Order: sequence, then structure tokens, then C-alpha cells
Amino acid sequence: MYPRFRTGAVRAGKQRPAPLGRIVMVPALLASALALNGCMAGLAASAVGAAVDKAQGKPQSNEHLQMEARQACSSHAGQYGTARVIDVEQRSINKIVVWGTVGEGQQRRSFECSYGTKISGFKLRAIGR
Repeated sequence: MYPRFRTGAVRAGKQRPAPLGRIVMVPALLASALALNGCMAGLAASAVGAAVDKAQGKPQSNEHLQMEARQACSSHAGQYGTARVIDVEQRSINKIVVWGTVGEGQQRRSFECSYGTKISGFKLRAIGR
């Protein structure tokens, strides 16, 4: 009768070679561990970001202040000459930007005014000729 061999048993003094599945599985496990490690870091970072956002609270919209922003920025620009508002834009939930010009003829300049609940920035620039 022929002797029965188990998987991995020694036959005539030689060990069976490892199955191909085992050889492929080790690098695949290492690669997936690296990929999951990056994924876990991304999940942790997004969880921390969400917690910080929640702690800071949601900013209140100041869209209802657009007319007030227009008047305040126009008044501030008025100290440089006759002010004309060109555009008012809600740039973000709590920031309004007003653009316009001041002065006449050769002395005309443009302005950009940032407004939250008050004027938070004002830039005056020469208009290219």
C-alpha cells in the first residue's frame, strides 16, 4: 500500500514548495495594511475637523446687512472724493464686499470694502490709464 501524505509533509526527504496562494497573500496583506493605515488617518482627521467645526458653532449670515454695508463703505470712500458703488457681493456667509469708484476724471480711483458687522477692510487703488 502507498503511504499517505499530509499537506506539508516531508516526502523522500524533500519539503513540498509553499502553495502560490501563500506567497501572493503576504504582499497583499502588507499592501492592504498600508492602504488602511492611510484611510484610518484620513478618518481620524475628518473626525477631528468635524469636532472643531461643531465646537466653533455656525456663523450667522449677514446678508440682511448689504444695504448697511453699501452705505457705510460709500461713506468711508466719500472722504477721497465722490463715491459711486458699482457692486455689492455676499462673498461668504459673514462677509460682504462692496466695489466702487471715487473721484472724477484723472483723479478717479477704485475701492474695495470688506464688511462683516462693520468695515473690516478698505483698499483704494489707482485706475490704470
